[in-house]
Amino acid sequence: MTQQPVTRAEFTSHDPWRYRWTMLGVATFTQAASGFFVGGIGALGIHLQSALDLNTAQLGLLVSSAQLAPLVGLLVAGELLDRYGERWVVGIGAGTVGLALCTGSLAPGYATLLAVLLVVGMGYSTVQPGGSKTVASWFDASQRGFAMGIRQAGLPLGVALASAVLPYVAVEFGWRATLLTGGLVALLGAALFMGAHRRPPTPHASQPMQAAPLRARLRMLREPSTVKIMLSGISLISVQGGVGILTVLHLHRVASVGAGTAALVLVASQGAGVAGRICLAAWSDRSRSGRYAVVLVCMVAVIGGLAVLMTPAGRSPVVASGVFVWLGFFGFGWYGPWVAYVTEAAPPGKTGFALGLAMSVNQIAIVSVPPVLGLLVDLSGSFTPAWALLSLLTFAALAVTAGAELRTR
Repeated sequence: MTQQPVTRAEFTSHDPWRYRWTMLGVATFTQAASGFFVGGIGALGIHLQSALDLNTAQLGLLVSSAQLAPLVGLLVAGELLDRYGERWVVGIGAGTVGLALCTGSLAPGYATLLAVLLVVGMGYSTVQPGGSKTVASWFDASQRGFAMGIRQAGLPLGVALASAVLPYVAVEFGWRATLLTGGLVALLGAALFMGAHRRPPTPHASQPMQAAPLRARLRMLREPSTVKIMLSGISLISVQGGVGILTVLHLHRVASVGAGTAALVLVASQGAGVAGRICLAAWSDRSRSGRYAVVLVCMVAVIGGLAVLMTPAGRSPVVASGVFVWLGFFGFGWYGPWVAYVTEAAPPGKTGFALGLAMSVNQIAIVSVPPVLGLLVDLSGSFTPAWALLSLLTFAALAVTAGAELRTR
């Protein structure tokens, strides 16, 4: 499989690199479209619990089922991206997401829905590293953080739109219609990516490369930068998952906020995440302390926000809503500078594998944390243990990686 190069007209234009903004828009849309349904499950929590008679742990397991396949799938996707490039690998993956969701709209119940989301995860494994690799190849270091922030904003943007649209679809047409909606959106993203994707004008900029032996690639795990990437990624992706699955439930049960209003707060939180990914990534382009320092700031901000939720102030509708918007900005915004840091720390020719490796480690938390948080809420009857666990994970990662960052300097 080969990627389609930039056309002759684009090469001979005054500035052939202007197409990078088109590629950025396409990669961002495909990200948003592919993650539309899975990211919107949190906003459907009340509807799914009622329709399928689920407890909180079972609802968390729904999220985890879509994230299980990428544990291995991200590594495979990274290898395929380095060998064959992004166009068809991402396009086929996003298409798989769409077809699985459309098929899932016929699911008779909970068990079948779990299986459908497992297939969705297989397809989605290609989208995250593939889109990031595309953006990294089109933008140099002076703009890479900003561009990566915009591209990574695609996920919270898609989730924000899903949080606004899918609850309405569920009320009017039933929960199965939400899968069909998500599937059609994902298919649109797949078609757009395959049709619009081009390689950068410089022939060597993103040529598929021969893969190095797996043992040589796994040596990256020993690098100090890789340790920082993985510890920070696991802790902050756990917070991201917790906010996505528990925001509406916390506001509804603890702060006595109506289901519709609580869903709107989740939309606002995701919107803040969009702004955070762009602003924090742009800041990392100009930060003299480097990109990872911005990730450390996000950890500190997240710990502060979670601490407020564990106090009596977390029962106030206004305070709790404000905290979830804060957590949206920093708890989702960290991903922009983090991914830019991953691409720049990767050895030459191994960007796809490095992204796949880092993201597959994140998947451990993405798969395990939602059901664990749900179980904690079910067993304790309180959200405090869940927020405390996320705070502890983030504090531990902050302590270890901040010390490593200081020693590096």
